[in-house]
Amino acid sequence: MNTNNTEPWLQKELLQHIQLLLYSFHHWTGNNLIPITNYQSPLEIANLLFNANLIVVSHGTQADPILNYGNQKALDLWKMDWHTFISTPSRYTAEVMERSEREQLLAQAKSQGYISNYRGIRIASTGDRFYIDQAIIWNVVDEEGKLWGQAATFQDWEAI
Repeated sequence: MNTNNTEPWLQKELLQHIQLLLYSFHHWTGNNLIPITNYQSPLEIANLLFNANLIVVSHGTQADPILNYGNQKALDLWKMDWHTFISTPSRYTAEVMERSEREQLLAQAKSQGYISNYRGIRIASTGDRFYIDQAIIWNVVDEEGKLWGQAATFQDWEAI
């Protein structure tokens, strides 16, 4: 994936990934992740999600999953640029002592499809800690049910 682009979320691979994020969120929850219409192009939708007033992050299916998407609010909250964010193992978004709880949560979401109303502690690249609240975590799947990773969204967080 080319990460030198000034708007990397508009790359072809990420446009497809964003469509999977939106499809799978609706598949599991019955709700839209962001308000969209059938008349909007994938580029317009990608810009809407990247600039949305909520956090959206996702990781792949690797044994130690690597983050593969974060919108601007996520990059700001974790205090990373795009390139750093998408090369970070997702476990690093939580402190060492919080990682076993995070793993259990991801396993639960994997078996159920999604979970909602999660509250937990996360850590930014600078060491700043914060609570996330009312998070939804879901499996990113395509229309055939193939698992592409997991994603999370939330609007509420509080510095600790």
